[in-house]
Amino acid sequence: MDFPNIDDFYQLINQKLEGWIESGIKHLPNFVVAILIAIVFGILAKVVGNIVGKVMRRAFESRQIAKLLTSIIKSLIIVFGIFIALDFVGLKGTVTSLLAGAGIVGLAIGFAFQDMTENLIAGIAMGIRKPFEIGDVVKAEGVFGTVEEINLRNTLVATFYGQREVIPNKILFRNILTNYSVEGIRRIEVPVGISYADDIEKAAEVITDAMNEKDYVIKKDETAVYAASFGDSSINLLLWFWIRYPGDPGFMVVRHEAICTVKRVLEENDILIPFPIRTLDFNSKGSDNLNNMLEKQETTLETESSPTRSSGDQPDADGEASDE
Repeated sequence: MDFPNIDDFYQLINQKLEGWIESGIKHLPNFVVAILIAIVFGILAKVVGNIVGKVMRRAFESRQIAKLLTSIIKSLIIVFGIFIALDFVGLKGTVTSLLAGAGIVGLAIGFAFQDMTENLIAGIAMGIRKPFEIGDVVKAEGVFGTVEEINLRNTLVATFYGQREVIPNKILFRNILTNYSVEGIRRIEVPVGISYADDIEKAAEVITDAMNEKDYVIKKDETAVYAASFGDSSINLLLWFWIRYPGDPGFMVVRHEAICTVKRVLEENDILIPFPIRTLDFNSKGSDNLNNMLEKQETTLETESSPTRSSGDQPDADGEASDE
């Protein structure tokens, strides 16, 4: 068996090395420029990141959202610089492959972490739109309380029952959300019933005047009492008035004082808040059968309750029953 000459191997390797060295020297300026481009974009990303970070921290209540957006912007600048550097040294195919690979990886991650991604995007969108801020009183999906913290994936709400609710951001973003703090005011409604014998207009006047004397009542010209409906034993009224909310005194304290005030002022003006009453009218149309049934029942009860004596128990002359 003939072995190849070692000199041939040496010449082949030498030619390859010379070609690589020659190519490297030829492209050395491009490599230097590419490295400089990467360094410049790295410095640019840092400077822009610092500026954007300050703006984001002012724009968003959540520090996490501000840091995330700042990191995304910095990463985009760095990646853009790397792509320019690779293209400058003639690696266009590498750039295309990296972009295609990044798209496939991003698509796979999006499907694998769909719920997490949706909450993340919802958190960023809410950070931009700002439907609520930390300290606001909100109500959504049965949760009613004060916003304590806004994160990338969820929002923490302290309820008025002393619990902390963790709400995914997608729920707050998709569904109806009520913000009680954005307007700074709130209307309180207090129902009350008065008897049919009392004057509705007088009751409305005395209640309105009494409530407008309270310091916590605002928009006093809109304080009003309306007749709501006919109840079984009362005319149902509805008191409306406005307060500052959130504020001091709180909602529960104000409503308590309003109910006490309504009761006191009605008593002072001899207006009755009636108990439930049931009236049976047997003279109305359609009540004849019921009346006859009641009369028959009374006759039967009287017959059953009357005393009866046997013939052997007749009283004697002295008024005592004889014993046989």
